[in-house]
Amino acid sequence: MTERKPELAALRVALGCDHAGLALKQHLKGVLLQQGVQVEDLGTHDESSCDYPDYAHAVASGVAEGRFDRGLLVCGTGLGMSYAANRHAGVRAALCTNEFLARMSRAHNDANVLCLGSRVTGVGVAEAILSAFISTPFDGDRHTRRVGKIEPSGPESSKAGG
Repeated sequence: MTERKPELAALRVALGCDHAGLALKQHLKGVLLQQGVQVEDLGTHDESSCDYPDYAHAVASGVAEGRFDRGLLVCGTGLGMSYAANRHAGVRAALCTNEFLARMSRAHNDANVLCLGSRVTGVGVAEAILSAFISTPFDGDRHTRRVGKIEPSGPESSKAGG
């Protein structure tokens, strides 16, 4: 029987991938479901060649609009997905290659979309990265001010130094 952690059961995560990321996304989807996380798979659903920005934009839009708390995007390297997702206001997509980056992306940067590369990240490492990403809270405090400066319209975004 799967143990549902209350904080994870309330988490809404959108998933997206291109053809290169399909197998890893499917595996990680199973991991999330096993942990009781609410997931919505926005595609792709087969290995036919497709364009990663379509799925990055779908996931990022859902996160930006508040329909999802977090997003998970997987392509061959994670790079393209992160570029496309970060075009959306309010989205902080982090390409993470280890657990430390995943924890810091959440704790210090309040990242809300995790990007992974299926061709550069093994399944076991990807599971550990995802676990760190979904379980690490944002530290707030001084980091809130800094995260606010990321958006062009954010407070004090034009000030240098700081």
